[in-house]
Amino acid sequence: MPTHRHQRLLTQAIEREGEAQRLLIDGELAAAQAEFREAAELYRQSWEAAHARAFGRLVGMLKAAVLAGGGDAEADYARAALADADPDSATANYARAIAALIAGDDPQAGAWAARLRGAPDAFARTGEAIAALAAHDSAAYATALEAIVRDFEHRREHLTGVAIADTALMLEALAGRRGMGASIESPVLPARGRVG
Repeated sequence: MPTHRHQRLLTQAIEREGEAQRLLIDGELAAAQAEFREAAELYRQSWEAAHARAFGRLVGMLKAAVLAGGGDAEADYARAALADADPDSATANYARAIAALIAGDDPQAGAWAARLRGAPDAFARTGEAIAALAAHDSAAYATALEAIVRDFEHRREHLTGVAIADTALMLEALAGRRGMGASIESPVLPARGRVG
């Protein structure tokens, strides 16, 4: 077991998120959302305990909070935490774009998502999906989400062995709030109506 508190918290967050995703696949939404809430809090605590600012912890916090059915408080927290972050950091911009989308700040979500163009593939694909949601472009969103889901299907494994696309789930939850769900059929996604 890692000796540093921030690493222990991060490990616990990942384990709780993995369990939440298993519950989501099994259709146990209330239990899954409770686990996602715990995971979001553990990601936040891990961020606060870490000396180096690893922005992926904020991304994890935001994803888990959205999948717990919320995210507003976490989006505010992340936006404040990222105020002085490097504007060229792909991970920080990923977190900024998600936080802005949660907050309903479409211009900012689109602007931060645009900064993900040219970033590594996973960031770029998510940036395209966020930009499409911010622009209320259902067709572009569906295309971007399909690419994200295909990537997870090829990897077959994510977060403690759970074969599930957590990024796609978060995006679908946010899209659902806007009436823009893409209805993607995939073995790594639970049946529609179980997310968010």
